Amino acid sequence: MIFVKIKQNNERGVRMKIGFDNDKYVQMQSQHIKERIDHFGDKLYLEFGGKLYDDYHASRVLPGFHPDSKLQMLMKLQEQVEIIVAISAGAIASNKMRGDLGITYDDDALRLIDIFKGLGFYVGGVAITQYTGEAAADSFRERLDSLGIPSYILYKIDGYPSNIEHIVSDDGFGKNDYIKTTRPLVVVTAPGPGSGKMATCLSQLYKEHKRGVRAGYAKFETFPVWNMPLKHPVNIAYEAATADLNDVNMIDPFHLEAYGETTINYNRDVEIYPVLKAIFEKIYGKCEYMSPTDMGVNMVGNCISDDEVCRAAGNAEIIRRYYTELCNIKKGTGSRDALYKIQLLMNQAGISPADRKVANLAVKVEEETGQPAVAIELEDGTLVDGKTSDLLGPSAAVLLNALKELAGIPHDTLLISPEALRPISELKQNYLGAKNPRLHSDEVLTVLSIGASTDPNAKAALEQLPKLHGLDVHSSVMLSPVDEKIFKKLGLNVTSEPKK
Repeated sequence: MIFVKIKQNNERGVRMKIGFDNDKYVQMQSQHIKERIDHFGDKLYLEFGGKLYDDYHASRVLPGFHPDSKLQMLMKLQEQVEIIVAISAGAIASNKMRGDLGITYDDDALRLIDIFKGLGFYVGGVAITQYTGEAAADSFRERLDSLGIPSYILYKIDGYPSNIEHIVSDDGFGKNDYIKTTRPLVVVTAPGPGSGKMATCLSQLYKEHKRGVRAGYAKFETFPVWNMPLKHPVNIAYEAATADLNDVNMIDPFHLEAYGETTINYNRDVEIYPVLKAIFEKIYGKCEYMSPTDMGVNMVGNCISDDEVCRAAGNAEIIRRYYTELCNIKKGTGSRDALYKIQLLMNQAGISPADRKVANLAVKVEEETGQPAVAIELEDGTLVDGKTSDLLGPSAAVLLNALKELAGIPHDTLLISPEALRPISELKQNYLGAKNPRLHSDEVLTVLSIGASTDPNAKAALEQLPKLHGLDVHSSVMLSPVDEKIFKKLGLNVTSEPKK
């Protein structure tokens, strides 16, 4: 096993520090949302960009950001809030995956609904957007109906978003289902980007206007950060995260013209602004917003406490997105165009895959042993590897080695004896038909937890599991679904070489 100690002031040591003031963010963001609610009359449609419940991307690029901080703010307005979940028909038909959780968008929509309801929020239903008759979307509607969840169809509109006269008409938004809402604050969220959240809000504005309801719109968007430089690594990381959508960060031309101030937005918001402007002009005779930036409520840029930390975190995320896209291509779910874009973004940021030290170690160990290897980088910069053995897969081995290092247990101390592992291996191979006799990470953790009742070392090691959260792990081969799932449940940032 290889242990490499890296100086505390290197990129990894900096990245593990806190760079974002979450308490300040919650206070500022809550205040601005309340002000926006008060500005409008009967109803406010609030589009939540990114993830509402578990924004792990934000927590990775803004160390200190709590993944559920958006939800915590909404809980203060719980009695006024109604939630609509938007999902595109195309995402349902293509089985689009949420990469950080390893589940499809439609399954995640149901997961989110369960979470929201469990927290006491009222969920008004699901908006299926960009619909063109997809059979998979029809099946999903039947599934929702069986669960007692209302669903609504929003059609793909010809000429969207440039043909404003057609869009803002009975043949455009007018053809969509009207989503029946009952509360003054309607939050529109989604499993991920490209789900049609904004189109859902705009369609509802049109429908509400027809019904004589004075409704407003605001956007709770985290990225790109409007008051950060265009090429800041945190903003570049957003482009990398949405490379499959070909989102492009850009200077907001409308804001620059209106105020002479340079702010950052992205192409879809800039493109849709004329539509929003036209809708407001039809409702009020004028548009409330002079620019796409105006319609946002984003205090993230004001809450960064250490810019160097966030820059390093953004760069690390760009590289992780590169490896993820490589593996997606290998699985048949990725895009060469998205990969090429991420490569260009790495060039813009002045970084490369070679900067991911944990990947370098995993590849090096595989070259030395001729077998797959996995490496974890601990918070203090220590690199720990796990090799393939007769009884353990490399994922299981690296977990045990990392837990021993964190607990201060000598490297040559066995947390689990081979005698305890061998019967499990034989069971898998001889009775359960497994071709691979080696234990996976979940099996090893189960055995370790059993041993913890009598072995102080096993108990001490098991107690280190929370310290793995937020650490980087890399495999020299694509991980098995079991090991990848366990790593993600432990909160590790997972990447792999694109080979099986």
